Amino acid sequence: MTKIIWMSDPHFQMTGTIDGLDPRVRLKAAITYLNTHYTDADFAVLTGDLVGDDIVEDYTGIAEYLAKSQVSIYPLMGNNDERESFRAHLPLPADGMPDFIQYVVDTPDQTFICLDTHKVGSHAGQFCSARQAWLDQVLAKDPLKPAYIFMHHPPLNLGLPPQDEIMLEDSDAFLDIVSAHNNVKHLFMGHVHRPTAGTVKGIPFATIGALSFQAPAPQPAWHWDSFVLAKEAPQLGVLLIENDKVVLQYTQFCDYDVGVET
Repeated sequence: MTKIIWMSDPHFQMTGTIDGLDPRVRLKAAITYLNTHYTDADFAVLTGDLVGDDIVEDYTGIAEYLAKSQVSIYPLMGNNDERESFRAHLPLPADGMPDFIQYVVDTPDQTFICLDTHKVGSHAGQFCSARQAWLDQVLAKDPLKPAYIFMHHPPLNLGLPPQDEIMLEDSDAFLDIVSAHNNVKHLFMGHVHRPTAGTVKGIPFATIGALSFQAPAPQPAWHWDSFVLAKEAPQLGVLLIENDKVVLQYTQFCDYDVGVET
């Protein structure tokens, strides 16, 4: 069995708060929880939006926090990230894609693919022809080995109206590739700060709540100008993968009021 800790969207910043929420406290709580309860995990994946403002100091700070994890953490690009600072401060596999932060984590029984859906200057996602070709080649390399894909931007609308405005723009091309390979077993995405699950083109998918703040539920309706942090606790995921079985445990790692100004 492969055990993976899945985390997303820490929105780390060295100083200040996000509408009264301290992201440093939340990230520390997540790492402490991981080190207390899940040091038996094979590795962890952090699906994007590592920082909030593309500031070099924020990458320096989050690198120090992540280094305290007793489990290896594989980070991904999100819309708020910046590739040059990301590469300069965070450890990445040496054999990844040169121009984008895409790489593979292999185990004897599975292939885990970490994608870069960042689009410069946009909160929406992009998956250009170069990234598409790389993914197609990776999936074709061992067609009988189950593949699991981690990415930041979902390639479909989720019934979350404001977030649906900033999904993956090249979703049709992406879904054509993954649905053409029978070894793709599951998609795991961040970005929306809410847990959802379903299928797309016959492939199961899941999103997850953030390590930092949670987005409001779709009802009552809201828009970006009226955005208020949901009073919901943060979460991480525990993935248990064995043969043809995938179990995702959504796990609350601290109370809502941890890191919230009173």
